[in-house]
Amino acid sequence: MSTTQNTRATATSSATTDPVSGKVPLTAEQLQAFGEEMDAIRQAVLADLGEADAAYIRKVVKYQRGLEVAGRALFYVPPAWPLAVAALSLSKILDNMEIGHNVMHGQYDWMGDPGLNSRMFDWDTACPGEQWKYSHNYIHHTFTNILGKDRDIGYGILRMDEDQPWRPYYLGNPAYAFALMMLFEWGVALHDLEVENIVAGKRKLADNKPLYPRLLRKIRRQALKDYVLFPALTGPLFPLTFAGNAVANVVRNIWAFNIIFCGHFPAGVETFSEEECLDGVDDKGEPVETRGHWYYRQVLGSANISGGPLFHIMSGNLSHQIEHHLFPDLPARRYPEVAQQVQEICERYGLSYNTGPLHKQVGSVFKKICRLALPGRGAKAAEPVAAQERIAA
Repeated sequence: MSTTQNTRATATSSATTDPVSGKVPLTAEQLQAFGEEMDAIRQAVLADLGEADAAYIRKVVKYQRGLEVAGRALFYVPPAWPLAVAALSLSKILDNMEIGHNVMHGQYDWMGDPGLNSRMFDWDTACPGEQWKYSHNYIHHTFTNILGKDRDIGYGILRMDEDQPWRPYYLGNPAYAFALMMLFEWGVALHDLEVENIVAGKRKLADNKPLYPRLLRKIRRQALKDYVLFPALTGPLFPLTFAGNAVANVVRNIWAFNIIFCGHFPAGVETFSEEECLDGVDDKGEPVETRGHWYYRQVLGSANISGGPLFHIMSGNLSHQIEHHLFPDLPARRYPEVAQQVQEICERYGLSYNTGPLHKQVGSVFKKICRLALPGRGAKAAEPVAAQERIAA
């Protein structure tokens, strides 16, 4: 038996949970073997990409455009206003989740289709694609759940981890979360301005000057489209159309907020310090994170939401947040098929694979938001047990 095979075979028996952090520390050999197994999954999917993947995303785009056209048209028929709002809401959800998010990750660059190219695509939301790709694709996916590096932990306004120092400001945690949920599109748009760092004196207003032109241009375009142009085209029905567009945006915001928070913040999801991620050295002898530890961090720092095929499509397959963090550049439609492999590997290495139905994950997230509004520690160590109980159930 080879060294790698032996490491894989003995991973489960040698893995023990740290009683303080709740994490399962793996040896350097185990981390290397774990990384190799994850790399093998990724390479197998890359080698299999083809017409089925291209046909899938084109079909989703076709349905998304059809829903938008139907929604816009139905606003001309006042009794059909609820149907118009529903169609437009679904269109915006598909555009943001299964199309925009995944296309801008470069998942379909291999197709050579300009309309589905990550460098050219822009979505139906207030945040400029280029700015989102920097804060999300680079910052968040490189430094996932590293406190002090990943600004998506709390988005600069929430306390979402007990290692974030408590301040009286956080008594408003539930109210801030509700406001962010309702205005999520705008929260994402303003994320790159790092307002919390400006308030803390870590960033200057002048540092944001390069961001303003593109951001203001995109905000102006979205506002004109949703709240001036399309309502004006319906003439005397302007108020109804204006309200319908606003409701559709709020529906999209609520859906996106809950899917994203359930993938990042339910009980059992771990955070990391910069120091514990430096488990290797580069050619110059400088400390770095190994590929195996990066994969390890993605698994422990994410959570899935169980559901059916339609639910996964409407979530942009971010219901498979673990697989997305492991393989962000693979077409998201492939996540359900590799999830079983990932879970089996995690079980062999004794790693928690955090998954559960939407209502349980949502409840877990909002309990955490309320609990962390108050000072104190103590519940974090018990979270991995809760996650394991959900898996067993």
